[in-house]
Amino acid sequence: QVQLVESGGGLVQAGGSLRLSCAASGRTFSSAAMGWFRQGPGKERECVAAINWSGSSTYYADSAKGRFTISRNNAKNMVYLQMNSLKPEDTAVYYCAARRRTNITIHQYPISDTYDYWGQGTQVNVSS
Repeated sequence: QVQLVESGGGLVQAGGSLRLSCAASGRTFSSAAMGWFRQGPGKERECVAAINWSGSSTYYADSAKGRFTISRNNAKNMVYLQMNSLKPEDTAVYYCAARRRTNITIHQYPISDTYDYWGQGTQVNVSS
């Protein structure tokens, strides 16, 4: 079992930066692939970034490439999403997700059903 708690959201002007954190509890965190998803107003939930258990493999949505960076610290049971050059269209609730099994393919990263555990989300608002 893995419990996830996101933090770091807030209001920022366009062009600014935020760093989201996801605190995970549970023995299996260090072997879990992790993802950051978001759901904006009137939009479907989408994966913006994901990372495998060791951090050696990452995935980014096209909208996040070059602006967002996902990282993890297994010793601290933490996953981070550094978001730079934020745009109003980045406004959304951001969710942290964890996969119970260690194995994951690049094609599975952005699929919601890949993940077994979800946090409650943290709101990010980007003003123009």
